[in-house]
Order: sequence, then structure tokens, then C-alpha cells
Amino acid sequence: MGDLPADARLGAIRLRVGDADRIGRFYEESIGLQMLGRDGPLMSLGVIDGEPLVELEADPDAARRPPHTTGLFHLAILLPTRADLAHALRRVAATGWRLTGASDHLVSEALYLSDPEGNGLELYRDRPRDEWPVSGGDLQMDTLPLDLGSLLSEADGADGEAHMPVGTTLGHVHLQVADLDTAERFWAAGVGFDVTVRGYPGALFVSAGGYHHHVGLNTWAGQGAASPPPGARGLVRFEVVLPDDGAVDEAAQRLGRVGSVDRVDGGVSATDPSGNTVLVGA
Repeated sequence: MGDLPADARLGAIRLRVGDADRIGRFYEESIGLQMLGRDGPLMSLGVIDGEPLVELEADPDAARRPPHTTGLFHLAILLPTRADLAHALRRVAATGWRLTGASDHLVSEALYLSDPEGNGLELYRDRPRDEWPVSGGDLQMDTLPLDLGSLLSEADGADGEAHMPVGTTLGHVHLQVADLDTAERFWAAGVGFDVTVRGYPGALFVSAGGYHHHVGLNTWAGQGAASPPPGARGLVRFEVVLPDDGAVDEAAQRLGRVGSVDRVDGGVSATDPSGNTVLVGA
């Protein structure tokens, strides 16, 4: 088992964007998040009365992230129920935004799209854990076509809410990395996640508490892919939230054995060998 507490979870993900107003409208209108606040160049979005899920850091001068580089593959917003996912699909379609994919992963059902600056986005719901397939002690995941008709039937003809429901969270983050072995050393031995799935081609999935994955890692941008230049658009960081300061200190010690660690924002910040930064806090 990994070293993280079973109740470890993800907090907010921060993206550097060129046009924060445009991207903010997309996350409000097409995705259903709500504006929680603005502080200078930083815009926070989430579920009303909840913590931020997506933070947008405005930098009009930031260069686009070059293709075939490491960084964010997609952020994944987890909805509480299948009906909520059906309403999310209707919301996306009503605003004229197109999906890039729709998949049944055995453990979950997922919709895929990109925001206006090309950041990948997944909207998904989990199946109950007792339905997750296991073979030989290993969790099984796959990518099968999702029956959108069946999904839409869950909406029961109702328009649904204009916003994401209470209980919506940042379920996982999927990263592009240069090498899976070095990524595993950072995210498993360093941060403390368990490896849950190894058999997916070119990818590795890690989690805490037996979840199917809190972080996905892939080399689909190319083995040995370069990191984007500093200050490029895309992922700034995302948060792993632990139950107390003691757990954060233990994570800091582990991370210190695989790289450098900075104390920031009440937690510790570290960057993996592919340039992806995580903030671990309580």
C-alpha cells in the first residue's frame, strides 16, 4: 500500500490562460461551474458554497504550450450521479460545444472535450466500487464506446440545473510525462500514491484509498517528450489535500528523497521530472 492517508483527495487545479474572461465563461456556461471570486489575475470557479475546483491565472502574454510536450492531458470533474452526468452532457450540447470523445472505462463513464485554449477536460461519474472489475487482484480499466442514448435517458426529459451540483469534485488529473519509470518514482515513492493500473498501453494510474486513480500518467506525447517552456499556457499546479499537517510533513520528507521541495501556501510544492507541479497541503 502507498503512504498517503486513505482520505487523501484532490483540491483545485490552476491553469495559466491567455484570455481568462473567455475561458471563465466557458467553464461557467458550458461546464456549469460558478464564479467563486477574483483576486487580481486569478479567477476561481467551483460549486456554490464549495471550495474552488478550477483556478484560472490570467497572462495574456503567455505563449501557447508547444505540441508533443509534457503537461496536462486533462483535468477530470467528477459528478455525484449518472443523472448529473446526463445533465452535464445536455449543458455542453446546449451551448454548442462539441465532445472529443465519450467512453466507458468499466469503473466510470466519461465525456471528453477541450476548453477554448485546448486544455483537455473530462466530465465523469463513477460506478459503485463493488462493480469495479478486478482480475488476478488487479483493477481492470478499458476504453469502450459510451452509450450516449442510455446516458441521456437518465435526464428523464428534464432540463436540469444550470450549474454543477453540490458534491461535484476534481476527481483526477491526467498528465503527460516523458518517462513512466521516473514518473512512478515521483508520484508513488515521492508523493505516496499506490499504483492501481499498469496494463494500459503507455500509461500508469495511481491513487490513494483504493480509488481507481487520482493521477493518470502517460507518454502519449512521445517517450522523452520535452517540457513546455516556463510560463507557457496550461498547467500551473494542482493540489493534493491531506487530512493534517503531519501527513503533509511525511509527504515532504518522501518528496525530498526524489527531488526538491518548497514550502508554499501552507503546504509543500514539488515538480516532477516532466515539469508537472503538485501542491500538497492539509
